[in-house]
Amino acid sequence: MTDVLLAVRSLVKRFGAVKASNGFSIDVARGELHALIGPNGAGKTTALNQLSGELAPDSGEIDFDGRRITRLPIHRRARLGLARSYQITSVFDHLTVKENLSLAIVAHNGHSFRFWRKAGDDPVIHRAIEPAMVRVGLEDRADVVAANLSHGEKRQLEVGMALVGHPKMLLLDEPYAGMGPGGAVELTKLIQRLKAEFTILLVEHDMRAVFTLADRITVLVYGQVIASGPPDTIRTNPAVRQAYLGDDLMEQG
Repeated sequence: MTDVLLAVRSLVKRFGAVKASNGFSIDVARGELHALIGPNGAGKTTALNQLSGELAPDSGEIDFDGRRITRLPIHRRARLGLARSYQITSVFDHLTVKENLSLAIVAHNGHSFRFWRKAGDDPVIHRAIEPAMVRVGLEDRADVVAANLSHGEKRQLEVGMALVGHPKMLLLDEPYAGMGPGGAVELTKLIQRLKAEFTILLVEHDMRAVFTLADRITVLVYGQVIASGPPDTIRTNPAVRQAYLGDDLMEQG
């Protein structure tokens, strides 16, 4: 039997008369990269916000690693091993790569941000920073201020900041947004490396990346799942082709 790490059942989230999540359900197996796709307005980010704890569902349940987390706050979910990156990069532009990672380590350890500079001198934190930079390919950019990084490098740093918490699962929210061709290639290489270590739920519009990376794909339309399965099955699914007007999945996949 498949070892399910994340099990989501019948999430409903209303914004006025609109159901952004309309019975949303998904299983993500331990060790897989599962992509969540859908047209604009399908409810993908709303779904991620409920999984990460930023939004409370009106109904439905979320289980993570065998534990019910539906009503847990964000920091409790992070402590259990659920980490998220955002569609808009969330690094601190005035800090260096090393300082951003130091701050992330302090935050994951539950300390006040007031003490992060002192913590940056902690040898334990220093030992954690180097492998984090190497893992995301930023070891040569340690002392560069984040404002001077390329868009792709900021994405790498953001992922590194999520990894210092030793997560069991990564929620990646449109990491390819705003990415040029060169940055997209490097990001794909990074995510392929991360696949070997982490369970990943990837929300993404770039169909080329999705079909390159995903083990399974779930398709969301108007808050409802219309299909879920391996990439080849999704590519030929008539309902999915109709939702995407046929073109994206055939030409980019």
